[in-house]
Amino acid sequence: MKLGANSVLFGGHSMEDAFRCIAMAGYGGIELSAIDGMSEHLVLDRWEELVPAIRDLSGEYGLDLLAMEQPLRDPDVMDRACRAASALGIPVVNCGPGGTSGDEESLKSSIKSLSEMAKIGEEHGVTVCVKAHVGASIYNTPTTLRVMEAIDSPAFGIDMDPSHIHRAEEKPAEAIAAVMSRVKHVHIRDCKGMQSGPGNPEDQANGRGDIDLLGFIRVLHEHDYDGALNLEVIGAKDYSLERCCTIAAESRGHMQACLQACGAR
Repeated sequence: MKLGANSVLFGGHSMEDAFRCIAMAGYGGIELSAIDGMSEHLVLDRWEELVPAIRDLSGEYGLDLLAMEQPLRDPDVMDRACRAASALGIPVVNCGPGGTSGDEESLKSSIKSLSEMAKIGEEHGVTVCVKAHVGASIYNTPTTLRVMEAIDSPAFGIDMDPSHIHRAEEKPAEAIAAVMSRVKHVHIRDCKGMQSGPGNPEDQANGRGDIDLLGFIRVLHEHDYDGALNLEVIGAKDYSLERCCTIAAESRGHMQACLQACGAR
């Protein structure tokens, strides 16, 4: 597994700060945030001018470009995201499902939209992934299985996030086995309780919440998952660089310990 962190944790700081601090925390890769309002890192409206700088930062700090997160299912935005990913050699673009939980028509609409996103990914040689998300049309294992069954494109995959599955009142270490055949990316963070949001950034640090992340990572290892395992902590845009670095480093240590405990390191 390739350990990385989403630059959104450093959304209030420069892209270079994100690269530098993620590298210092011991990660081998980075997921670039293209999330408007949460960061000003990979801004898709000017992705072409950013590509050289991103390549330079990747080389300078020794971080593989593991993924990009762009939540929208707008065809024009996804096309720009996939063009940028292709130019940078980024294999995965993660997006959100949209829609509303418990609404069959909303689920069908999301599946149709995601199928269109996968076609865009195919055109550019990029895998488009979606994760179950609290409150969205795809929010638990049964709805994830629905989208897996409906979309057979090789450019479509599942992004597994244990914090959302936990808040869907499932056990992530058990739920992930059902979807492993299509898992192409993994987001990871901890969570306390079953509230709609993931909680304060500190409580999202791996090891501080209620999720059995060791068991979750063990299942990944048992299924020979060799893709990205990217920390995704949101809500820290107003945090100092020191606070963001602490969360990144603490989580990296927990991830490494989990990998060692299950024999993956």
